[in-house]
Amino acid sequence: MLLTIDVGNTNVTMGVFDEEELLGTFRMTTKRPRTSDEYGFTICGILEYRDICPKDIDAVIIASVVPDIMHSLTSGIIKYLDVRPLIVSVGIKTGIRIVTENPKQIGADRIVDAVAGYELYGGPVIVVDFGTATTYDLIGPNGTFEAGVTAPGIETAGRSLWGEAAMLPAIEIRKPDSILAKETVSSMQAGLVYGAIGQTEYIIRKIREASGYTEAKVVATGGLGKIIAAETDSIDAYDPDLTLNGLRLIYYKNRSKTLSTG
Repeated sequence: MLLTIDVGNTNVTMGVFDEEELLGTFRMTTKRPRTSDEYGFTICGILEYRDICPKDIDAVIIASVVPDIMHSLTSGIIKYLDVRPLIVSVGIKTGIRIVTENPKQIGADRIVDAVAGYELYGGPVIVVDFGTATTYDLIGPNGTFEAGVTAPGIETAGRSLWGEAAMLPAIEIRKPDSILAKETVSSMQAGLVYGAIGQTEYIIRKIREASGYTEAKVVATGGLGKIIAAETDSIDAYDPDLTLNGLRLIYYKNRSKTLSTG
């Protein structure tokens, strides 16, 4: 079985695959410092709770945008699962050619999403990931990573709003019953959700216009993406497991290499 791990700024998201079948997903917070033993013990405990034997994990692949935790995480995996993980980094085979000015600046998570978006949905495709940041990445018809847009994530914007304004409360981010809000909580929800919908539609439209790929498909992922995707025709598909499937695809592209290095 393959364990795929996406280390984001907010959460570490994991998925277990038996070939192409996703058996289950789980998350832990990224911010909390952990030792290698804590990572290993926690991962094994969650796997066992999901009725997956840790000894059945024979491969691990990781994409990370948080370098600080990687030593403890990889050490924990090696110690507890007896597997040396494959890390998505420069030089790994992805099937995507990056043609931006500085390819090394493209985050591993965005490359993984690009691989999944292109291979599962075809190109040209715009992949929108609603995470800590909301990212819009354009993959051309021949699998080229051509451009990307980065905006504040919906929850990030919300935390800034109630963190900097003393009279505004922390709220649940969801679509209110009406945009014509009549009290504070729903007015904040309206601003965050309808603002994100408007931003999404405008950026997608401008990417299509500027690239000439006017019929480019749009695939969304990320936790809050489900809310936005349900409210706009600009998004063709919402795929919550896009990143995990991208990791799976990349692992199998590099499988012979990982087997040869042990």
